[in-house]
Amino acid sequence: MRKAISLAMLLWVVGTTPQADAQPAKSGVERLYILNCGEGVAGDISRWSPGVNEGKSMDFVDNCYLIKHAQGWFLWDTGIPDAVAAMPNGLAPADPKAITWRRPKTLAAQLDQLGVKPSDIKAMAVSHTHPDHIGNVELFPAAMLYVQKAEYEWPGVNNGPRFKPEHPVTKLEGDRDVFGDGSITILSTPGHTPGHQSLLVKLPNSGAVVLTGDAVHFKDNWDNRRVPSLNASKEQTLASMQKIADTLTKEKAQLWINHDKAQRDGLKMSPEFYD
Repeated sequence: MRKAISLAMLLWVVGTTPQADAQPAKSGVERLYILNCGEGVAGDISRWSPGVNEGKSMDFVDNCYLIKHAQGWFLWDTGIPDAVAAMPNGLAPADPKAITWRRPKTLAAQLDQLGVKPSDIKAMAVSHTHPDHIGNVELFPAAMLYVQKAEYEWPGVNNGPRFKPEHPVTKLEGDRDVFGDGSITILSTPGHTPGHQSLLVKLPNSGAVVLTGDAVHFKDNWDNRRVPSLNASKEQTLASMQKIADTLTKEKAQLWINHDKAQRDGLKMSPEFYD
């Protein structure tokens, strides 16, 4: 009887002891690269700042961000289509007040420089579905795409879909901790478009950074809480700006404004990185 009890106890102990191969998921961001995903000139920036800057031209930039997480590569925004790199005069808009875009470097070439293949990108997200942010989504047909449900279902040109239906997608309804460790968090920041989102990234040495998408287009608009007339909702835009401001305070984070050339020119561009 004692032998039977001892055997039962031994089996219970073995069964409840953690196995060597049951390792916890790796966590944390290792590196963040800023990629040049377009450069342009806006014909009239009052388009983005109603009532001021009438007739004033301005240089714009368009960034993508490649993040190396312990669990794999994550891409935020995909920029102007790589095909624009072959256009000598850039991609001119129908509205002369809007932005003429050029592509000095392709996204594919910048990834190649880092030794990263498109198939290495396991997950990606876009701030919203305007063409200067989704131009190269289909370079990564197998990458899981994180997008707000409201943005995904927002009718596109001729009421068509904004992404290929076969592209794997996770439709969000609010914020999302992408890897479950708090290091990369998608923030729902609607207003510019119905399902616009921004990104909070916590870097081990450089600290926290909020990537704005188009929640704000340049610093002057941020400082004065100006809302572009073309935005989907002024009220949501202002609420999203406040949410970002609260996040900056809580996380002691930097604000990186996607299209602001003056700020971008002071940051390290790929192949340099932030860790």
